[in-house]
Amino acid sequence: MDLNGIIPIIPTPFDRDEQIDAQALRQLLDFACNADVAAVCLPAYASEFYKLSTDERRQVIALAVEHVNGRVPVIAQANSNAVGQAIELARFAEEIGASAISVAVPRQFAVRDKDLFRYFDRILSSIGVPLVMQDFNPGGATVTPAFLADLHRAHPHFRWVKLEEPLMATRVRAIHDATGGGVGVIEGWGGMYLLELVSAGISGCMPGLGPADLLSRIWRLARGGCREQAYSIFQGVLPQIVYSLQSMELYHHAEKRLLVARGIIEASIVRDLRMDLAPQDAEYIDFLNAKILALLDGLKMPRCPIPCGDDDVLASEAVS
Repeated sequence: MDLNGIIPIIPTPFDRDEQIDAQALRQLLDFACNADVAAVCLPAYASEFYKLSTDERRQVIALAVEHVNGRVPVIAQANSNAVGQAIELARFAEEIGASAISVAVPRQFAVRDKDLFRYFDRILSSIGVPLVMQDFNPGGATVTPAFLADLHRAHPHFRWVKLEEPLMATRVRAIHDATGGGVGVIEGWGGMYLLELVSAGISGCMPGLGPADLLSRIWRLARGGCREQAYSIFQGVLPQIVYSLQSMELYHHAEKRLLVARGIIEASIVRDLRMDLAPQDAEYIDFLNAKILALLDGLKMPRCPIPCGDDDVLASEAVS
């Protein structure tokens, strides 16, 4: 398995009773498969994984593997502070056909490198598919190139690290050099740093699903040397990314409202405990999402590249 491009996180859609909406999840997966992506990933932070039970996490992984049916690789996220629980979910995902496993570094409390190495050593010893390590540590240091190189030497199927921090270009090159190219860097944080990092040699980007097709076009243009064209599209997407990532709970609202506006799903329900939107915040999210729709229209890209209802009707319902 190789990764080269946009790998959107699939959000978890809920019905009015805040139960997982399986049909809506299938629609999200169909959209992703038609968005020129390199793979899909779930259930991650952008999937509200921390509000899902273990059975629900298994449910969304199994549904994704079955419904995607090989159209794109499925990366199953198996986050847990307890290594045994992470291993159990990772093994389940591998057994049902996930192409790779992603695990976030437990950052609830400070952890030493030797303890973190043991945690990932146990996970990697328990699976045969490639592993993506996600490290997001606001205000603190993330994993070092030397740590990643040591782990890759011990487990060659540790293939990628997802980082979500500014000024990453030198880190990308340092990780490539330390691991002999064996560990690729995936950019997170909604794709905010995508354009600056393509030339640094990132393997891909894990943004939200809503603008994934636009980001895929930006990726292809930038990789092809058409930086000015890539920039002209990127500047239309970036304000929505920046605004939504002020908090994770705000992000869930912005992402789901965009997917409703595009006609992919019908409801933008965020599971409780959630942040309720103030009217002015909802209005601004819809303003930014309307700019995304206008950008799609200007590029002659479909708002809803899967069978769905009338875009304009659904977009007006999202705003109301």
